[in-house]
Amino acid sequence: MKIRLPPPRKMSSMGLEDALLQRRSVRSFINTPLTLDELSLVIWSAGGAVEKTGNKRTTPSAGATYPLNYYCFIGENSVVGSSEIPAGIYKYIWEEHSLYLLKKGDYRKQLALASLGQEFISDAPVSLIIAANYARTTSRYGDRGYRYVHFEVGHSGQNLYLIATALGLGTVAVGAFRDEQVKKLLETEDSPLYIFPIGRAKNLVMRRFEDLAGRFSSEVKT
Repeated sequence: MKIRLPPPRKMSSMGLEDALLQRRSVRSFINTPLTLDELSLVIWSAGGAVEKTGNKRTTPSAGATYPLNYYCFIGENSVVGSSEIPAGIYKYIWEEHSLYLLKKGDYRKQLALASLGQEFISDAPVSLIIAANYARTTSRYGDRGYRYVHFEVGHSGQNLYLIATALGLGTVAVGAFRDEQVKKLLETEDSPLYIFPIGRAKNLVMRRFEDLAGRFSSEVKT
């Protein structure tokens, strides 16, 4: 089963400066689904295509090797659009901007257990897993390629933080999990590097640039 995502489109008027100011790690989520348009934009921001043709994407990649793959855990009644998206584990096909169903069912609790029992992962309507096929990069750059892969997952993760913030959503970069258990859920040989639970955050207090005035002095000290 393959689900074509709606084309990514601009959905927020928040500027980059404000997104950077408001960015934070969120571990408490409201029980509210994402829209299909939100899911589309979030996944695209992590590593989607940015041109009509070719392989340029939202993140830089050493030698354009693009070693990262993206997997999406969607819960029951967790994404709404023109029709409800079935719960399951999906792989993102960036060339088509589509989700390919790997396993049907709500696996969020199993993912939380594999993540050392971090229950907020099962509370989030969606979790995005970033995993690496290291050979795509190390076959060209040798051991140095491992470093390049880790650079790239950092770029992708920051994109997720910023787009979630701009959309009024919350997320957190989770690195504490049992690799083999996550790989078994995904049924992949890719190496999982990050888990990003994504949902609507509880009780966020907005920050203001004006509040930084007391922290940073405009005086030049010599």
